Parts: sequence; structure tokens; C-alpha cells
Amino acid sequence: MKRVLLAIGLAALLSTSVLAAGADVSNSPPGGDYQAVSKLVKLPDFLPGMGQLFVNPKTLPAGPFLAYDHDGKLVSTIYMIPLDELQNQMKFEDLAAPGGKVDHVEVYYNAGHPGVEKPHAHVVLWHVSKADEVRVAK
Repeated sequence: MKRVLLAIGLAALLSTSVLAAGADVSNSPPGGDYQAVSKLVKLPDFLPGMGQLFVNPKTLPAGPFLAYDHDGKLVSTIYMIPLDELQNQMKFEDLAAPGGKVDHVEVYYNAGHPGVEKPHAHVVLWHVSKADEVRVAK
């Protein structure tokens, strides 16, 4: 399992593609098919540690989720990968980083929440430095 999560993180780190040619997702709201997660499920508009999330509902449960700080600037792209799909050896390829350059990647466990109820791994592609993560801390 650790190898799979590492592979996902590395693939995501190496990916700098944009989901839609010419799409500018650097500011909230991102437009296109993206919708505020808080409008789709019972979650607050802003999640401390993550930010304000937007997702194209067609891509659920994995995403990508675009996360914005209080000023509406994109700080990360988040994938929520269900653990049962990893255990069934499902492959997640070409994880895009719509915000462009990825500064660093975090992978951590989540037991489930509204919208992605099953246990899953959060694969967070940070577009800001570790020091700038504080922008979504509270």
C-alpha cells in the first residue's frame, strides 16, 4: 500500500498539466464545471487546513479538488483516493495539477466525511511553500 501511495504522490508531483487548455484556476471561483463542495454536500465553505474546495461532480470521489485560501488564491490540488480502490489495485494515472507547479506533496489517511464517506487517502499537491500553508490553517 505504501508503494501505491508513493507512486500516486510522485506521479502527481511530476504532473504539471492543466485540466482544460487555457483554463485559469488560480483564483476562486475556478469556473467551468467546478462547483463549491459546500454546495454539493454538508460541509462548511472553508475547511481549516484545506481551504475553500471546488470540484467537478463528475470526477467524484477522487477529484481533483481545488483548494483556495481566504483571499481566493489557489493553494493546493487534492485527490481523495478511496482505500478500497487501491486495495483492489485500481490504477490512478495522469493526476493533473491544474494549478501548475507543485512545491511539495502530502499523503495522509482520512476515515471519511460528507462527499467521500469511505476511508481514503488525501493526496495534496501544494502549489505554495510549506511556510505559506498557514494561509489555510484557520
